[in-house]
Amino acid sequence: MNVNLEVVSIPVSDVDRAAEFYRDVLGWRVDIEIKDGDTHVVEITPTGAGHASIVFGLPMPAPPGSMRHLELATPDIVQARDEMAERGVDITEVYHGGAAAVFEPAARIPGPDPDRKSYESYASFADPDGNGWTLQEVTTRPSDRAPAS
Repeated sequence: MNVNLEVVSIPVSDVDRAAEFYRDVLGWRVDIEIKDGDTHVVEITPTGAGHASIVFGLPMPAPPGSMRHLELATPDIVQARDEMAERGVDITEVYHGGAAAVFEPAARIPGPDPDRKSYESYASFADPDGNGWTLQEVTTRPSDRAPAS
C-alpha cells in the first residue's frame, strides 16, 4: 500500500485570524480558500519540501485549540526558531531532554542537544486558538525514514 498523509485538520474559532497567523506570520502558502454560505475553509502548506498541509475552517467538529503536538521538522532548529520569533511567533527557547521534554516542561533542558543529534532538540509554540506545535530538529534520518520523492 502506498499512502501519504496529505492534510491535517485543525480546529479554530476564527478562520480569518487563523489564516492571518499561518499565512502572514508564519509565511505559509495558501493552497485554497473556500467560502460558501456558512462554510469557510482554508488549506495552507508549510514552507518546507514536505507534502502535508493543514486545513481549518468552519464548521469543524472539534473544539478550537484542541490539537496538541503537531510536529514540524527543520534541519536547523536555532535558525528556524529565531526566524519564527522575528516573525512575531510566541515560541519557546530551544530545549532538549528526550521525548519527555516535549510533553513535560519540567523535563526540558535549555538549549539544543549538545551533540545536535536528530530528533533531540525542540521548540514549541501555539496558534492564536492554542493548537500546539512542536518544532523538531532533524539533520539526518535513518535510510528507511527518508522521504520519498
